[in-house]
Amino acid sequence: MKNSEIIVGLDIGTTKIACIVGQKNEYGKIEVLGYGKSPSIGVSRGVVANIEKTVQSIRRAVDEAGIKSGINIDHVYVGIAGQHIKSHQHRGSLVRNTLEDEVSQKDIDTLIEAMHKLVMQPGEEIIHVIPQEFIVDKEQGIKDPIGMSGISLEANFHIITGQITAAKNINKCVVKSGMNVEDLILEPLASAEAVLTEEEKEAGIALVDIGGGTTDIAIFQDGIIRHTAVIPLGGNIITEDVKEGCSIIKNQAEALKIKFGSALASENREEEIVSIPGLRGRPPKEITLKNLANIIQARVEEIVEHVFFEIKNSGYEKKLIGGIVLTGGGAQLKHITQIFEFLTGMDTRIGYPNEHLANNVSEELSSPQYATGIGLVIKGLQNIERNRQANPVSKPKEPREKGSFFDNIFKKSKQFFDEDVD
Repeated sequence: MKNSEIIVGLDIGTTKIACIVGQKNEYGKIEVLGYGKSPSIGVSRGVVANIEKTVQSIRRAVDEAGIKSGINIDHVYVGIAGQHIKSHQHRGSLVRNTLEDEVSQKDIDTLIEAMHKLVMQPGEEIIHVIPQEFIVDKEQGIKDPIGMSGISLEANFHIITGQITAAKNINKCVVKSGMNVEDLILEPLASAEAVLTEEEKEAGIALVDIGGGTTDIAIFQDGIIRHTAVIPLGGNIITEDVKEGCSIIKNQAEALKIKFGSALASENREEEIVSIPGLRGRPPKEITLKNLANIIQARVEEIVEHVFFEIKNSGYEKKLIGGIVLTGGGAQLKHITQIFEFLTGMDTRIGYPNEHLANNVSEELSSPQYATGIGLVIKGLQNIERNRQANPVSKPKEPREKGSFFDNIFKKSKQFFDEDVD
């Protein structure tokens, strides 16, 4: 099996923009050809707040990834998040013409297309329509009806909606950066692909992606997505609390949180002190790590309460055998799994995207903060595979390899002469 098509994932986050260029190798793992990241300026709580600044940040990340991979990046799979994301359950049905023909992918596509025509609230649009389970002639709980016989085909759908303006602004930023959006993918769904196993999705699990501006939740059970939600709290609000509580500047607060921060105050001793340089001409500030952890713990507890509310709200609280998987930059906070276990009573682990990565990939990419970017690449590869099965003839678009000016002239002149010979 040769290497697959090249896919580019673009994670437009609140704190950073990450661009990952990857393809599947012969072992089915993701080979990262290049990646780039830049500080995200212009995004607030997962939503584009300033087009021009976001475009500049995207360009920096994409240029870096393009140079490292040697690829001209012109098509990207982009993540979408933000408080405006909502999820709904809906049932669709279809009466087939004959019993003779088997249920085909075309029938399922017809049902999905009908869901895309549902009337939404003003200003909202459908981002994803995900079939959960099918009903063929009143026979329930069918996961894959293709090949079955039946007149009546019904399906339960998980429908994810978002604000039209938020999606349009993301699209505008990508186009202004000189690329096209191949697909918009909900970020927690992408992160889930990168850090969850099929067994965990089957057993029942809650994925919690703690980003800079938002905390995204995706709940799976029986291998099916059951609930999605976005909470408008993330790592940035913890930094803001440290800044206010310790009376220091934002950069110092962020560095302090990353290096010495802990989500459990009881794990720190009173006598542990860190000294922060004072502003020009002022003496340094001394902060106890216990006090720092108290500030962080208060905000983390609030995030956990919101997450637990969503888990209970989904109706699957008692069915999540796999417990909780934390990922995203915020999952790197010390003792965060302990506080989640303590407040929810559910097993918790940190989700690293390295399970799907080839062995030669940079260690930095194994960090939970790249879970969404790597998940977008995986989702892109799945989309191409699905399209290939549906239309075996059509060939997917591939990013062009960077070549010199003379290489391109040579190719064009060769084509010209070849046509002449014909």
